[in-house]
Formats: sequence, C-alpha cells, structure tokens
Amino acid sequence: MEGVDPSFLSLIPALLAIGLAFATRQVLPSLFLGVASGGLVLWYQTGDVASANIITQFFLPALGSESFAKILLIYLWCLGGLIGIWERTGGALYFAEQVGKRFARGPRGALVFTWLLGCIFHQGGTVSTVLTGTTVKPVADGERVSHEELAYVVDSTSSPIATILPFNAWPIFVAGLVAGTIPLIPDENAGMDLFISSLKFNFYGIFAVIGTLLFSLGLLPWVGKRMSAARARARETGALDSPTAKPMLPALDSDPADNAETGYQAGLVDFVLPIAVLILVAVVPYVIDRQNWINEAFMGCVLSAMLVALAKGMSVSDVMDGFMDGCKSMTIGAIILGLAVTMGTVAKELHTAAYLVAVLGDSFPPIALPGALSALCMIIAFSTGTSWGTYAVIFPVAMPLAWALAPENPVFLQVCFGSVLGGAVFGDQCSPISDTTILSSMFTGCDLMDHVNTQLPLALAAAGVGAVASTIVAAAVL
Repeated sequence: MEGVDPSFLSLIPALLAIGLAFATRQVLPSLFLGVASGGLVLWYQTGDVASANIITQFFLPALGSESFAKILLIYLWCLGGLIGIWERTGGALYFAEQVGKRFARGPRGALVFTWLLGCIFHQGGTVSTVLTGTTVKPVADGERVSHEELAYVVDSTSSPIATILPFNAWPIFVAGLVAGTIPLIPDENAGMDLFISSLKFNFYGIFAVIGTLLFSLGLLPWVGKRMSAARARARETGALDSPTAKPMLPALDSDPADNAETGYQAGLVDFVLPIAVLILVAVVPYVIDRQNWINEAFMGCVLSAMLVALAKGMSVSDVMDGFMDGCKSMTIGAIILGLAVTMGTVAKELHTAAYLVAVLGDSFPPIALPGALSALCMIIAFSTGTSWGTYAVIFPVAMPLAWALAPENPVFLQVCFGSVLGGAVFGDQCSPISDTTILSSMFTGCDLMDHVNTQLPLALAAAGVGAVASTIVAAAVL
C-alpha cells in the first residue's frame, strides 16, 4: 500500500487499542478492535473494499512473518518449554532459594537482586524480561514484593540496559540504519562507533536504570500514587496483586514437590547449565564476529535443560510432560503477542510513524531538537509498541537533520543520537501493546494494565529528566 498517504486517520488503530486497553483493562479485545479499525481506515484511504479484509491485509502477513515465527520458537516453545521443565525439576526454584535468598532478604533485597539479574541478562528487552522474571518471582513473592513493583524493575532493566551495555544485537541493528545517512557515518563500522560514543548521552536509558536501582533500594523519593498503594498492600496484607488483577500466565499443573515421589533431586546444575549455554551461545559469537545467535542460544538452552534432567534420572515422559505444560501455559501470551505484532503491521501499512514525523517537521531551533526527537520517538514507540520499528523510521531522518542544523558538530550529533535511542525505548517499555511490556507482566505474574499504570509515572519522570539533560548539553555544545 505504498500509494496510501499518511494522515491523522493512521493514528486511529493505535489510539483505539491503547485507549480501550486503559479503559476496559481487556487487552485481547482492545488489540483486535485496533486491528479491525485499521482495515476500515485502509478501506477509506484506498477506496477498495478488499482493503477491509483484515485477514489478508494484516493477520496473514504479520503471523506468517519471520518475526512472529521467532516469537513462537523462542517464547512459546523454548521459553515456555524451559519454564515447564524447571517447574518439573524444581531448578529455577532451587536456584532462587539457594542463591537468591542469600542476597534477597526482605523486599529491598529481593528487588535489588532483580535489578542485578536484569543487568546481567542484558541481551535485549524480551530476553531479559523473561529470564529475570522467571528467576526472581519465587524470591520476590516470598518477601512480599508486589507484582507491580517486580514488573517495573524487570521491565525497566530490560531494554534500557540493552542500550547502555552494547554487547548485544542493538548496535548492529542501529548501525545499519544510520550508515550512509551523513558523511560522518560512511559505513556500518562508523555507525557502531557512533553508537558507542553516544551512550553517555542516552539519558533516558541511564536515568531509567539508575532510577530503578534507587526504587529497589527504597531511596526514590516519589514512586507515584498507584505504585505506593501496591507496595503498601503487599507489605501490610501479603496481597501481591490488586483485587481486579488477571495475570496472563497461570500456574502450571506440575508441582516441584512431586519430585520427592520420583526421587529427582533439584540442584544448581538444573538452572545454571542452561543459563550458561544461553549466555555463551548468545554472547561469544557476538563478541568474536558480531554474529547474532540468540535463536540458537535459546534452542540450546532448552535442550540442555532436557539433557540435564534426563542425565539425572528423570524419565523421558516426565521431561516431555514438563515441556508441554510449559508450552500450554504460554498460549494466552502468544495470542496477545500475535495481536501486538499484527498491530505493528497495521501501523506500517497506514504509515503511522511517517505521519507523526511529518507533523513534527524540521522547523525547530537546534537546541530544541534533542528533546523534540525524544518526544517524537516516545509517541511513535508507544503507539506502535516497537523501539526497533521506531529506530527504522527516525534514525534515517534524525541524523541528516541534526547534521544540517549543526554542521561539523559531532557532539550535538551524539546528543541527538542518544535522544532517539532513549525515547524509543521509553515508548516500547511503557506501551500496553509492546512485547516487552506484555512479557514483563506475564513472567512476574502481574496484571498487564496494573503494570502499565504503575510504571508509566516513573518512566515519564525519567524521560522528563532525560529531556532536560539533553537540552542542557545541546545548549552547551552549540
């Protein structure tokens, strides 16, 4: 649909989906209605009634895409199966009890432990949210940490940390987007160098991670009314969820206590070896040759968990039962992620991001550009639920614009680069149609909209401070 001109109508699907999600707290119908409205908008824009067929226009292209295939492979089969095996062996619970509880004594210790693991699992937002949430939930639940608090710490140390510690696929992706956009970035190697040199100006990422640490330590002076209420509820009554909460990930049928009947003894190897395989396969190829093997890493992770269980005496049928139980528990999450991916296709077909870029325009004084770029990225990523999709739209526009407004000023370029990097992460982190937001809620046992409503004020505060910081630096270097 290249002939469709961007217009304010392209905002309708995203606004409808997000608005209904906040108003009704029902994510599935909200996302579906957002997709359905996209068909009506496309029909109006093209005049072709076939455009209203959301099956052929949106669902089949989105759900038949490589990106959704990766979601099914990694999150439904690998991670779902891995969690099911850990439930059967007791591996994750054993790690939490033997390691986590030595450091996580009390709610503060549990949250700091969560923050540390979020920094360690820094391969990307989705990877970090799942692994950190799965590992720390037993510890945090035992220390009366509300699921809203836990989801916030997990989410705010996922994508933000991935843009600060660049030992992952993010620099490679962004370098490809900015390569050749201006003379200072002739190729991808120069793009990588710019990514590294701009990290100190990624103020949202920095403030989000620092703010989350202060929150975990109980040193943040303001946490918002809803988060404060969630914290008080959990500490005083032991209720980890709000009365209206509907967590997406149900408890699995198997009980680790049943292992006593089969003679299986949980140990650190049940958890540590699969995680070691994951990290080694994901990190080593990247460090050596910039190869992204994250899919292979997850496959190796779940296979190694199976092999450990079999080597320690668990029967094949028990291992496969655990694997299948884990996969089944991910069904609702996979449906929500599928709808979120489809919403991304809707936004792409309707050129939602292009419309927002056109509205912003380029008639800004240089000093205002970093803050404007950050705000634009926040809006686009929040509306579309994707930081990388936002990068793909904004970076090729932002770099020439920054260079034109301040020629031969590489520091100003770095400030603008950091503003785009952080602004898109904010929108992705806070949007109820984002995969990282959904997975953070799912694997910490938190209701999705409870997570969004309690996290948003804290993230907005970090974004606001970041915008002020980028403006001050821009004024100093211009």
